[in-house]
Amino acid sequence: MSLRRIAKKNGSVFLMVVFVIALLSSIVMGMLQMNTEEIQLMRNQIYTAQALAVAEAGLNDALYQIRTNPSWTTGFSNKAFNGDSYTVAVTGTLPNRTITSTGATTQGFVSRVAANVTVSPVGPHMIRIDNLRINE
Repeated sequence: MSLRRIAKKNGSVFLMVVFVIALLSSIVMGMLQMNTEEIQLMRNQIYTAQALAVAEAGLNDALYQIRTNPSWTTGFSNKAFNGDSYTVAVTGTLPNRTITSTGATTQGFVSRVAANVTVSPVGPHMIRIDNLRINE
């Protein structure tokens, strides 16, 4: 075999190896990109659930205040809760109230829970949730 034929075969093998390495590299990079996006989606889901839990804590705090004092309408503004905070607004006249609680996390995620409630006029003050809305 001549030296020239051996050089041509080595050159084509080298090109094939480079092509296969480039193809495998692009596949691996694509898989890493998909995994990174999945991790970010999972984090967003966790932080959204955390914001919802904080908003629900604000709603529960407001329900406690109304059970204690049915005429309570002060609400809360950025009340700290487990490193995050919630804001609660109470509107309406007795026996019907609307409680809106907005929970915010330190990561910037926000969730809102609103409840239309009916408060019993005599003690112990029972509260019935007539309508509950989440993130409307």
